[in-house]
Amino acid sequence: MADYSSYYLQTEGRRSPVEELIDSLHSATQRKFFYKRRLLEEFGPKLPYPHAKYVGEHLYELRFEGQEGNIRVFYFFDGKHIIFTHAMKKKTQKIPPQELAVAIQRKNAYVLDARNKKEA
Repeated sequence: MADYSSYYLQTEGRRSPVEELIDSLHSATQRKFFYKRRLLEEFGPKLPYPHAKYVGEHLYELRFEGQEGNIRVFYFFDGKHIIFTHAMKKKTQKIPPQELAVAIQRKNAYVLDARNKKEA
């Protein structure tokens, strides 16, 4: 039984960019994502490299390869919830700064929104 539950972050426009990217992948690549997601839900922050990697700013990346190349799905933990914030097809060795910035911005917006709901 999984100790953690995972969720796709929704933007203000009610879009789910991570889910959209996963849906656009080849079915074999999607299966790899769902397998890695199950591992993440079971092991949480203890999921080791090469499956997951800490990238800074309380963000991690779920790492897998498919027909489309290397795929990275950024996430963070909110208690026992895993929140997927951003996903990308990786084409370079390093994470492009603008991709990481999107993931950080979405995480920060989520945290601010959660804090505002708590105070209301």
